Amino acid sequence: MRRFHAAIFDMDGLLLDTERIALLTFLEACEHFGIGEQTEVFNRCIGTNEVLGLAILEAGLEGKVDHLEFRRVWESRYVASTTNGPIPLKDGAADLLGHLASLSMPMAVATSTNTPRATQKLRDAGILDRFEAIVGGDQVPRSKPNPDIYLKAAATLGVAPSKCLALEDSENGVRAALSAGMTVIQVPDLVEPAPHVRDFGHIILGSLREVADYEFARAS
Repeated sequence: MRRFHAAIFDMDGLLLDTERIALLTFLEACEHFGIGEQTEVFNRCIGTNEVLGLAILEAGLEGKVDHLEFRRVWESRYVASTTNGPIPLKDGAADLLGHLASLSMPMAVATSTNTPRATQKLRDAGILDRFEAIVGGDQVPRSKPNPDIYLKAAATLGVAPSKCLALEDSENGVRAALSAGMTVIQVPDLVEPAPHVRDFGHIILGSLREVADYEFARAS
């Protein structure tokens, strides 16, 4: 672990157990509009910012429902479900953050969520003070899978991308971090990596609990 000069985390589905809430409220919106289960559209939205996510909704829901109205209903239900109490952490998140803090390793969050909302979610979860920087999707011109957000997070920390460990759960996030030139650990959440994703050659673990003891020297 000491070979890295910084650790950069995705947020939803990686640190915070929010993707299940997002999927549940997405399916509630599908039921509200009577359009049937559209999980494939949801899966394509994972790891994207608001602009790209909206474009995916528009294409995926074309001919079924007005995508803007769908987004309004989905967003209102999601916000209501994530603002009424602390957001649960993913298994091992608190321990890993504590371990990295004990190494005095700078940490940042690179999330497709807009910065004010991300900051509030991290504050509600009780881990905001662990991070030197919060880089939201509103701070960069291009969403994941482009590398912009990871490059900005590394620059904000003053660390070369090649010296950063990036932690992600989604394909879009993995692509972004790899394109930025970082060492990438993926801890899948709702969607298991497809064969073409495994072929990227990055590290795939079952839990954040496995990160601290991972023998990076064995990584290809």
